[in-house]
Amino acid sequence: MPEDRAAAIPTGQPSSAVRRALRRARDGSPLDVTEATVLLAARGEALDDLLAAAGAVRDAGLADAGRPGVVTYSKKVFIPLTRLCRDRCHYCTFATVPHKVPSAFLDRDEVLAIAKEGAAQGCKEALFTLGDRPEDRWPQAKEWLDARGYDSTLDYVRAMAIAVLEETGLLPHLNPGVMSWADLQRLKPVAPSMGMMLETTATRLWSEKGGPHYGSPDKDPAVRLRVLADAGRVNVPFTTGILIGIGENLTERAESLFAIRQLAREYGHIQEVIVQNFRAKPDTAMRGMPDAELDDLAATVAVGRLVLGPGARIQAPPNLIGDEYALLLRAGIDDWGGVSPVTPDHVNPERPWPQIDELAKRSAEAGFELRERLTIYPRYAKQGDPWLDPRLGAHVAALIDVTTGLANEKAYPTGLPWQEPDGGFESIGRTDLHVDIDVAGRTGDRRGDFDSVYGDWAEVKNAVQPVERIEGDAMAALRLAEKDPGALLTASHEDLALALFTATGPALEALAGLADGLRRDTVGDDVTYVVNRNINFSNVCYVGCRFCAFAQRERDADAYRLSVDEVADRAEEAWQAGATEVCLQGGIDPKLPVTIYANIVRAIKERVPGMHVHAFSPMEIATASAKAGVSVREWLVGLKEAGLDTIPGTAAEILDDEVRWILTKGKLPAATWVEVVGTAHEVGLRSSATMMYGHVDSPRHWLTHFRVLADLQDRTGGFTEFVALPFVHHNAPIYLAGVARPGPTMRDNRAVHAMARVLLHGRIPNIQCSWVKLGDEGTATMLRGGANDLGGTLMEETISRMAGSGHGSLRTVQELHAMAALAGRPARERTTTYARA
Repeated sequence: MPEDRAAAIPTGQPSSAVRRALRRARDGSPLDVTEATVLLAARGEALDDLLAAAGAVRDAGLADAGRPGVVTYSKKVFIPLTRLCRDRCHYCTFATVPHKVPSAFLDRDEVLAIAKEGAAQGCKEALFTLGDRPEDRWPQAKEWLDARGYDSTLDYVRAMAIAVLEETGLLPHLNPGVMSWADLQRLKPVAPSMGMMLETTATRLWSEKGGPHYGSPDKDPAVRLRVLADAGRVNVPFTTGILIGIGENLTERAESLFAIRQLAREYGHIQEVIVQNFRAKPDTAMRGMPDAELDDLAATVAVGRLVLGPGARIQAPPNLIGDEYALLLRAGIDDWGGVSPVTPDHVNPERPWPQIDELAKRSAEAGFELRERLTIYPRYAKQGDPWLDPRLGAHVAALIDVTTGLANEKAYPTGLPWQEPDGGFESIGRTDLHVDIDVAGRTGDRRGDFDSVYGDWAEVKNAVQPVERIEGDAMAALRLAEKDPGALLTASHEDLALALFTATGPALEALAGLADGLRRDTVGDDVTYVVNRNINFSNVCYVGCRFCAFAQRERDADAYRLSVDEVADRAEEAWQAGATEVCLQGGIDPKLPVTIYANIVRAIKERVPGMHVHAFSPMEIATASAKAGVSVREWLVGLKEAGLDTIPGTAAEILDDEVRWILTKGKLPAATWVEVVGTAHEVGLRSSATMMYGHVDSPRHWLTHFRVLADLQDRTGGFTEFVALPFVHHNAPIYLAGVARPGPTMRDNRAVHAMARVLLHGRIPNIQCSWVKLGDEGTATMLRGGANDLGGTLMEETISRMAGSGHGSLRTVQELHAMAALAGRPARERTTTYARA
């Protein structure tokens, strides 16, 4: 069993420490973990002072939100989709075993019956609660899903959420447990909000035998923190919270609150924090544990309010507090959570919900007005993008009070179609940006939501690690590279690889010479290029990649979206100008239907059958397939059947999540990039490979990236070339915020291109340099140090130019030949897959 909870609560805290922490709280000074821990133990007069300070912070937050004196609740139904679970939490009575339930899952008719009864009584939320991935533990769960054509529990959750939206109009709030980045992408279009309790960051309660979470893989705090972070990266309005009294000590409890605060600041997505008190239940391993005391709960709520701040929405479940409504309101809550007039609390079935009238009365006695809210909180509902998927817009609009963002209490939900945005788009916005960027430039150096869309810049800056000084034997590394270039990828020779990545002077010259010799032996002296056109069909994007100066909000002056016909027109113009390839990429535009990707490919092939279509980044593929509710493989097969020939290996940036999440915020994880590109290779779609460097990265990250590429190439053989992409900093948000370096130095550029040739020797024959980012002289230097390819003529280039690159957006064939001549080499045209043109 966990350690005795009473013993975990510090006693005899020096009154001076309590007084000092309270004074700082009253003064509005930020608390640290030690001060928060001291205050968690406050009792008597000290507790009264703590509650007063927390209540004042809450009141200020409600006033700032435009609803002073208003506390909220959500009128909901509770849908226990399955009570089977792969975890074994020692306090839980919700999870059970197959022989104790009539069926592994509620069927569709049962789900809709609950939802329809709720809709008839004016409920607006359908809370889906279920065990984590029961099919991984219980054969009965897998058999039930297989028999009905569902690959997983989450597939079934998605289907039932759509059914509830279409048949009843209730808004789903999904609590399916641990989810991946891809899972969140797939579920976001069917639910305005989701949630998962953090519970605690105390790893020992999960890892040590006898702990409440021992034997429960999904209760590893690191896993749950990753889910919370991924939800922020995907822009999901998310509910989380802590469970107190399960054996944690007060320092661990304070640390859990600070962990939630850090994620809320970094991503801005934590819409609500629940502080829930443990209540012992019969027939559980923790049935003998004492309940968490209500003074303990009140102190925790109050400290949570002080730590999380006035803008946080904090909830305490009203069916777990006895008659102490006033105590919790004094402590700083501003929400009572979901209350159902239809269904019981299936997690705490012995504790019935209070009647809504009783809740309103108790709130009024404490000086507060009770108002109904939606499952998605007002700030996120009113803002819309990037928080609310367009397919849910009509469902939310039918139930919202547009003035406050709370619920329209007179509205009753009715079923509405859940469907794609209308695919009949006309071109809109600054569609001439690809031309005008070289003449008039961009409207401003940053988009209008610079201070919010990328998360909290201070938190981002804190995550950046200084570039370490690396000492190594460059001469020994060069000797190994001459003998066995690929050996530098191994862990045993990491120091030697890093010595070459950081080489200067004669060592750098020797590295470039070695790389140039390997290039000559592998592909000869010809400098190759493709005659192509880039077509960026939309720059509307809300992912919030911190390096990207291309993405715009739809209402920004530089935003645009191209129709399918205009994309086909540009492809035809390119063909007439001699192009053999079009390269298509766009922002993750929430208003683009998932059908548009295949429609664009078909339109080009119908207009210009001989054009090679090189299209859609792994990020576009991952998000579109997720929104379509199909696997990446199925999505890629469909695109290939539509005429897609190859894909660009962009969106890689740095394939090391340590730096990737600082750089990109919401882009697909490194493992998902590998999955998408590897799957593309398996279905016959070859790709390029890329790396963007010179921002918040280090040579160690570069080495990790090359290891990932080499491993994937060994498995699939699908890469046609490696493209080194120097970071263009001028208008990049992460640089404007003072976080990133001003791009790589020329030394960095030479080392990366040369090391690409060395490390990928025998795996990827072609090393491409980007004239858009390097300019003519810089490109010639790379050609003398391992590179053999110039990329393409491009004809239009918007992404680097929006970032501030000063080297234009197109090159003629003659100019590419001249660029090769600067390096003393001949040039020749190639196809996308490096055959002679």
